[in-house]
Amino acid sequence: MIEYPKYKKVLFCTDFSENADYAFEFAFGVAKRDGGLLYILHVKTDSADQSYVEGTVEGSYPEMAESIKEAAQKKLDNDFQEHYAKKMESVPFEIVTKSGRAYYETMKFITENDVDLIVIGTHGRTGMKHTLFGSVAEMITRLSPIPVFIIPPKEKVLRLPLEKEPFFGV
Repeated sequence: MIEYPKYKKVLFCTDFSENADYAFEFAFGVAKRDGGLLYILHVKTDSADQSYVEGTVEGSYPEMAESIKEAAQKKLDNDFQEHYAKKMESVPFEIVTKSGRAYYETMKFITENDVDLIVIGTHGRTGMKHTLFGSVAEMITRLSPIPVFIIPPKEKVLRLPLEKEPFFGV
């Protein structure tokens, strides 16, 4: 019989998308099953050019960045501390917000906190959208020294008919 690893520190990455909500159920399930700590991480990307922002809108870039960070924290509080409060009683969790490049901040976080597993949803973009927007999940998977559990969009989960042989030859 195979002895499965126990994941004592599970990192769930969220961008507040519908698929992130779907992926949360997997992260929560693993943490609950293994009696682990669930980290809930949101990285606010610093994609706006400071000089552009300061020249076109009222307020300074640092004030706007702080406002965005506060809004993200409120969203995390609402989504996870209030919405999942009853469910979360059975799993210890910590909510974390960072600023920067999502893949870099995620790699830094797993190293600093000895995380055992990353759970992240993917938007399932292909073609030009993938080229233009990239894939945080893909970058994390390429760089990660630990297992990454990638959750595809719920509506794109492939269900193969049992009477046909799978196309991938398994």
